Formats: sequence, C-alpha cells, structure tokens
Amino acid sequence: MFQTPDLGGPGTGRPGPPVRRSIATISLSGPLEEKLAAAARAGFDAVEIFEGDLITSPLSPADVRLRTADLGLAILLYQPFRDFEAVPETLFQRNLRRAERKFELMASLGADMLLVCSNISAAAIDDDALAADQLWQLAERAAGHGIRIAYEALAWGRHISGYERAWKLVDRVAHPRLGLCLDSFHILSLGHDPAAIRQIPAEKIFFLQLADAPLLNMDTLAWSRHYRCFPGQGGFDMTGFMADVLASGYSGPWSLEVFNDVFRQADAERTAVDGMRSLLALEEALALRPGLSPGPVTLAGLPAPVDLTGYAFIELAVDGLMEPVTEYFLHGMGFARTGRHRSKPVQLWQQAGARILVNRTRADDPGQPHGHAAVSAIAVESRNPVRSAQRAQALRAPAIPRSVGPGEADLPAVTAPDGTTLFFCQTDASGHAGWAGDFEPVPEPPQRRPLLTAVDHVALSQPFDYFDEAVLFYRSLLGMHSQPNEEVASPYGLVRSRAVRSVSGGVRLVLNVPLLGGGRLAETATYQHVAFSCGDIFAAAQAMRSAGIPTLPIPDNYYSDLIARFDLTDELADRLRQSGVLYDRDARGGEFFHFYTAVLGRRLFFEIVQRTGGYDGFGAFNTPVRMAAQLHYAAAGRLQLARVN
Repeated sequence: MFQTPDLGGPGTGRPGPPVRRSIATISLSGPLEEKLAAAARAGFDAVEIFEGDLITSPLSPADVRLRTADLGLAILLYQPFRDFEAVPETLFQRNLRRAERKFELMASLGADMLLVCSNISAAAIDDDALAADQLWQLAERAAGHGIRIAYEALAWGRHISGYERAWKLVDRVAHPRLGLCLDSFHILSLGHDPAAIRQIPAEKIFFLQLADAPLLNMDTLAWSRHYRCFPGQGGFDMTGFMADVLASGYSGPWSLEVFNDVFRQADAERTAVDGMRSLLALEEALALRPGLSPGPVTLAGLPAPVDLTGYAFIELAVDGLMEPVTEYFLHGMGFARTGRHRSKPVQLWQQAGARILVNRTRADDPGQPHGHAAVSAIAVESRNPVRSAQRAQALRAPAIPRSVGPGEADLPAVTAPDGTTLFFCQTDASGHAGWAGDFEPVPEPPQRRPLLTAVDHVALSQPFDYFDEAVLFYRSLLGMHSQPNEEVASPYGLVRSRAVRSVSGGVRLVLNVPLLGGGRLAETATYQHVAFSCGDIFAAAQAMRSAGIPTLPIPDNYYSDLIARFDLTDELADRLRQSGVLYDRDARGGEFFHFYTAVLGRRLFFEIVQRTGGYDGFGAFNTPVRMAAQLHYAAAGRLQLARVN
C-alpha cells in the first residue's frame, strides 16, 4: 500500500516542508520547449505535462524528461486521461489498452501520476459500483508500472461532477494507487462548499490544481475553457478554499492549471512570473488568515507590505513638441516650476502637495510617435522604501538599474506590467523628500493661491494581454485593495476598468483595458490621466478657463439627465452646467465633482476632482460621457496647439 512519507507538520513538532510550486503546460503559450523554459525561469519546481503539448512537440518523451531535468524541473503529472470509468465492457477493454500505452509513455517521460477525469461521454453509465470496479482495475494495472491515478471530478462530468461524490468513489475503491485530484475551479464554479475537504485523509489527496475565475453566469465548460485565471485575479475565495485543503493535512504540490484565451497568446515568461507571483501572494494570504493553525507546509515568508500614504510625484515623458504644451497646461492649472534636475532633462513642477516631473525624451526616440506625452513613472510615498523594494523583489517584480550621478538619490524602482516605472520614496517628518535634492531650485515668480492640493488618483491604460497581471501586480506588491471590475461603454465598445487603493486611501489607481482588442476603441481606451484634488471645484474650473486651459465641454443632455437622476436644485445644476463639471453621489450621500482638460498629444489629460461626505469612487457612471466628449472634441479640432508653441 502506498504511504505518504512523514514530512512533519501538525502534531509532529516539526515544521512542514515548503510549498512545492507547479504549473500545467497548458497555462502557458508557445511550444513545449518554451513553456518549460519559462516555468523554470519563473522559479517553479515542477510542471504538469498536458497531452496536447507533448503530442505536438518534436521532442520524444525521453527528450522531454532530460530537458526538464536540465532545467531543474520535475514532471509531477501527465494529463488528461478522459472517459474511462463506468462504461460497457467492450469499451472498457479498449480503455484499458489505451491506459497501458499511456503508462508506457509515462515511463519514458518520467511521470508517475496520471490524471483521470470523470467521464463526460454519452456511453457513461450512472453506476458507482461499476465505476469503482473499473477504477480498481485501472489502479491495479498502474501499480505494475509504479504509477498513481489522481481522479478528478469535472464540473461538467456526466454523472460525477462534485468532489464529494468523487471522494466516495475513491474511498469505495480503496486502492493505494488511486486518490483524488482536487481542482479549485471545478469545486468553486459549481458553488460547492469545500469545507468537507477537511475530512478527506491527506494521503488520499494525490494532487491539487488551482485556478481562479471572474464570477460569470455562463456555461461551466465555456467558463472553464476561456476565463480561468491565476489565484487572486478572479472572484473565488481561493484563500478559504486553501484553508480547507491545508486543514486536511495535504502537503503535496500546488499546481496552477489555467485555461485562458489571453494567456495562450501572451508571452510565456511573463505569464509564468505572474503565476508564481499569484502563488506567493496566496501563501501570504493564508499565513495572515485569522485563526489558521500551523499547516502541513511552510508558507512563503514575504516582507510585509508598507502602507502608502500618497504620491511623491508623477513623471510625464514628453517630446519636444509636447514639452511647451505641457508647461502651458501646468502653468494654467496653478503649478510653478520649482526645480531643474542636475543631470537629466527633467523639470520639477509643484503646487501644494502635488508634484509633477516633466521629462523630455529624445527627439529621435524610435519607440515614441511625434507629439508624445504620457505617464512614464509613479513615485509612491512609503514609510519604508527599502522594505517596499524587498517585497517587490520577492514577488518577482523586475528591478530597474538606474544611472545615478554623484550625490543623487538612488530611489528603488521596479517596472509595472505596462512599462510604467514605480518608485518607492519617503518624505521625512519635516516635509523634506530626499529625491528633491537632485533638483536645482529655479527662481520663478510665485503662483496665485494654490488651486490644487494633491494627486487624487492616476488612471492607466493597460496592454490587452496583461490587465489581470497588472491588477495582481499592484495588489500584491503594494498591499492594495481592489474594487470589483466595472465595464463602461465608449462609443466604440466596452472598456473594462478596475480600481485599486492603498489601505489608507492615499494612493488610488484606476486600470483600464478594452474588453476586446482592436478597432477604434483604442482612441479612448488607451488614454491616461492624472487626477488632482481641490477644495473648490467651481473656483478651479473658473481659474483654469481664465488661464486659457481648454477643458472638455459636456453636452447639455447630460445635465438634463443628471437633474432627473439626483433631483438637483436648479442652482447647483446651473453651476455644474456653466462650469462643465460632472457630478456623482453615492448611497451614503457622499458627492463627487470633477472636470477634465483636453487631451495633450494622443493620450494624456488631467482631471480635477472634489470629494465630499466620504465619497470613495471615481464617477464611473460619467466615464462614457467623458469618452464621447473627447471624441467629439478631437473631431471638431478645437484644441489649437499652435498658439502655445
């Protein structure tokens, strides 16, 4: 009889082994060789080999075995073996011959576990006694090859779709070479309670597959085949699920098995790193889960996240055409140029607690179109920048080597999925920021009384392939909380949007991506903007118009609808209309006032906001109005850039 080795854990007085992390090759794009290399570089210990990847590979099973060994990977599982049990005798005999061939292949491959999915074929008979007898015979033959069978209940199995019935079947067979494969998607997508996993003997849970998914109301098979994602990127309670699994005493591998259309065409190395980050974040969430007793494995230890109190600065990259336009906007919005970098073509602009760096890019930069202006870097205020950087490194964020001149601040920085640089900074108790010493003071006449007080939030468009990666990146690295996905309608299609915020609310980010790639949606979905807070939205709107800053005109139809929705007073409605200010109100009576500038270049604009009564959203209902207004504004050609050059 197969026995699980004594690995320590609860009741042994010794810590359990570290988590063994695995990924199924179906989760990554490219040929098998690229998938294996990507998994190894991301730090995985092992892989599951998906049958289709092996069939299409020019490598023989023995070659694959050698390749994975050279990469430091183990092959834990070969899958899937379908439609085996509870079938008529003639078909059963054919299935046994098919299994024997797979056992021979697995011997060459070096895999000692075969995943058998519950039968979905029309030939399957609803007879647990028959299923048990046939699974026993399969396990007995597997034993002769040194192979174990992990039986998995598919959510769309013809007769066995739930893990509890699958366990009853495995328990009934009572063969040491037959155990369960638990898959979080198959369990949670059906709304099944995973609590009963706690009662399954750990030695009978042979394998664990993990996948999250957005909460969708659709056919389970289509949901599984197209929309799975890594833990923490969907809507399932993955931490609760894993708490139940660990309570059983399971100490085996944690393996990612994700079917996702985007992942299948994205860069395999990035996807593998994203998967590893999801597992590390899941381990941390479990370690911090209240009431969770020491488990059978030792969970990853990460430097604790540091709360972010605000933005140190936002850096804008502009070319020679857009530099004077950007300066014109900043002047008109009340900013003053207060510094010039000692060694780089970067200017510091400041107003109260809002700081903007304007970085002039090379005119011959082949990566940027003419008339470029975009957010290139975000610097967040961390109470401990070194620990923030250590946490980012532990979560596989790519560090940025920086050229630092004599006496200049060496700010730790990493690259976000969209290419934006993320700096970690600290302003001391006296209000001094070390990085500010890199700038020589620039004598400029004082500006009028500040209109704006701080950066409220930043909205960044994301590459189509990496939206989920970006959400997990900011949540895990910065310890931010995410709000539910929203879908907003532009004139050319739907835009998916998700906001993340730091615990204290000092840092807010809105991440946007087209729901579908291509088409004219890119005209609005790829915009970026920086939002500044103010104390008097109407005074700010008036001052900026007086300074000649072009703001976005809002159609009168919007205000007619606004009056009907919120029953506004005529006085407030008139002030909103005359100032071009948009409005929202939450269920608790909190209010949100905001307006927008015209677009600088092709994608950058600014937003001015005022929050009252604890309003914590972003006026998502108004986003389609803004998108349509921007398209109309651009089509009308109202932005006359020539007058500011």
